[in-house]
Amino acid sequence: MDAEFLKNTDNTMLLKQDKDKIRLYAGKFWRNLRDYASIWLFFIFWEAGTRLGLLDRNFISPPTVIFKTIFSLFSDGVMFEHIAYSLWRAANGFLAAVAVGVPLGMALGGWFKLFERVLKPVLNFLHAANPFSLHPVFIMLFGIGELSKAAMIFWVCIWPVLLNTITGVQCVDPLYIKAARSMGVSKFSMFCRVLLPGALPGIFHGIKSSGGAAFFLLVAAEMIGASSGLGWLVWNAQTNYQIPNLYAATVCIAVLGLLLNYLFSYIEKRVVAWKPADPEY
Repeated sequence: MDAEFLKNTDNTMLLKQDKDKIRLYAGKFWRNLRDYASIWLFFIFWEAGTRLGLLDRNFISPPTVIFKTIFSLFSDGVMFEHIAYSLWRAANGFLAAVAVGVPLGMALGGWFKLFERVLKPVLNFLHAANPFSLHPVFIMLFGIGELSKAAMIFWVCIWPVLLNTITGVQCVDPLYIKAARSMGVSKFSMFCRVLLPGALPGIFHGIKSSGGAAFFLLVAAEMIGASSGLGWLVWNAQTNYQIPNLYAATVCIAVLGLLLNYLFSYIEKRVVAWKPADPEY
């Protein structure tokens, strides 16, 4: 009798756990459906508008045609080639900006604060300069080859990384610095154990801003003096009036931008594990 009772109790507990798991997964499903409902509605109205003639299909392709074009471009290997060229060009300027901006920002924010206060207005002015207006300048200085594109990416990436690194260093709690000094910590240990970990949230904020800016500016740069890349694909589709190809390249650019942002956010969560999570609304 006791064995049968225990068996029934175990079965009841397992059944309850299964029901709890089902409720948990169902809750996640409905939350995701609610959060992304606007995207599905957007594509549904877009498709219906083009099919019903409310939108001119000569200029706006329906989503089904766009996704079919994307699948065709990936199947032929064309899209992979253009994405690889774009990511390679963006990575060159972006990594150079991070390699220069982070150490320089740590130095200006941590050890040369007076020098940083003198330079801050100039840095903010250069950061505010429209990179598209400087496009002809980079072409005149470096030509229309790969160097000018890398220089443009470096220019647009260096300022968010540099300024956010400076801000991150300056936002480190002074109590941590005083405590480290009272324990006789060397400057190198102070940098590795106090300043750098404390400045990481600001550094990653600048890196994420620079990553998105690098990729989207490169697309504009590839429209001039390039024969490959997503920017060239957009320009070529526009020139030859290949509207589905134009929208397919635009969708791929948007998706890649989102993926890069998610990638940097994932790395930030792993590296800055102690940082409080952002509140959800």
